[in-house]
Amino acid sequence: MASAALDGAPAVYQVFEAEFQASKPPESPLLLRPRVTFTGPAGAETAVEAFWDGGANFKVRFQPLRSGQYSYRISSTDPALDGKTGQFTAAKPEGATSLDLHGPPVVSPDRRFFTHADGTPWFWLADTAWNGALLATRDEWADYLKARAAQRFTAVQFVMTQWRAGRADENGRLAFRLNNDKLEIDPIFFRRMDERIAAVRRAGLVPIPVMLWALTSRDRESPGAVLPPAQAAELARYINARYHAYSTLWMLGGDGNYRGEENAARWKEIGRLTFPPDLNRRPVTLHPGGTHEPWEPLKDEPWLDYLTYQSGHGGDARKWQWQAYRGPALGWRLEPARPVIDAEPNYEAHVSYNGKLIDAFAVRRAAWYSLLAAPVAGITYGAHGVWPWIREKSVPLDHPRSGEADPWRECLNYPGAAHMKALVEILDRLPWHLLRPDAPLAAPVQVDEGFTNYVPAARTADGSIALAYLPANPVATFDLSSFEKGARATFINPRNGERLAPADLPGEPEVTVKAPGPGDWLILFERRR
Repeated sequence: MASAALDGAPAVYQVFEAEFQASKPPESPLLLRPRVTFTGPAGAETAVEAFWDGGANFKVRFQPLRSGQYSYRISSTDPALDGKTGQFTAAKPEGATSLDLHGPPVVSPDRRFFTHADGTPWFWLADTAWNGALLATRDEWADYLKARAAQRFTAVQFVMTQWRAGRADENGRLAFRLNNDKLEIDPIFFRRMDERIAAVRRAGLVPIPVMLWALTSRDRESPGAVLPPAQAAELARYINARYHAYSTLWMLGGDGNYRGEENAARWKEIGRLTFPPDLNRRPVTLHPGGTHEPWEPLKDEPWLDYLTYQSGHGGDARKWQWQAYRGPALGWRLEPARPVIDAEPNYEAHVSYNGKLIDAFAVRRAAWYSLLAAPVAGITYGAHGVWPWIREKSVPLDHPRSGEADPWRECLNYPGAAHMKALVEILDRLPWHLLRPDAPLAAPVQVDEGFTNYVPAARTADGSIALAYLPANPVATFDLSSFEKGARATFINPRNGERLAPADLPGEPEVTVKAPGPGDWLILFERRR
């Protein structure tokens, strides 16, 4: 029996891997799921599943969260696997990234945001590369990850299998096929994907894979749309076993319609089969269709750990009203509490639904609207050209109305990406994880008919800090009555994070401020002492 970590004995938060041989190649490899129970320091037990890797080969991957001695035992219907044991020692954390030093993201104790495993707050700033892991060469992927890490992104969203805009990987291989109604997977496809996901983790970014894309073309290639629940769960459970140890956050479904009793029942079944309660689970969500609000019938599912929305690619008043008043603004009030993320706002340089090109201002506006509409946990960015992994200017597959996309390398330096870096740097200087929506703060602002000047705002629970976003407000009036001793105001440029000189405001219930220049601004209010 071979038993080794990927790079020798693993440090805490890294990946331990061991390989085993079954007695013979299984007839139904997705249904032979050896259970591996790891016992760690202080006797804590964690159960995961091993996965088939072709022939009679099985592997198990595990991420230790504490340093010390670990042992494991396999339980299986295959006699060559059942009862196998092993052990390893996890060293203290090593490496340079926040994931190396603090561990994978988990849901915070108050269930409003994410922390690293050691409790350090973790901010979700994901880039959208739906086709990236499928189509990128090894060198392209390395260049992409290096660029996004330098721009302060913390995660990457991508699709795990063939789907409507990516029909195979770069070598023409498919993740799965249906053969006489039997689900068959290709281990060679997944070995290549191993490299791509490990590279994301090495770059200090969190992999956020979509297991089962749920919107399909006429060719019916997307697994979340075409596979029956049992087979969809077989595929997703395999993906989970293979990649859970890489600090992943899961999107079980992608771009799906989970609304209504029938759709909700289907995804409840898939979720329960994929993530049984007696197995270790990384945080899970479903990525919904544009402006869908599917969570009420799903909110009590035990496998559902955080909520995502798709505010989408609109550009008219209805889009901004939805972002202000619905979606995340409603979702965060559902019980039990969960982190809320806009995981698909408008993509930069994508043609909007009303025919206009989405620019950096619209991207900034969508980001700040979604962030401040719910307890701050994070936001996703997308560049038209990166998500479909375009190499020569063209229209993405099966997305004819999205417009021509620039080559992905050109898109890396779109202005909006720099503005996302500024967004992170702005929030780094604040207790962002304590901010909660505060509509009364900006209630005096009279919103115009086109909804161009709606001001979202958030405040910490102790009332010491508030933050508001002014999209197009030369002047704005705020209700500062909760700042008993008055407030100090600082304008912040959302394009570069620059702070202007702070000013003490009059100690009055309502105060009108004047923006320091054209365009959009943030204003930070701090309690005067």
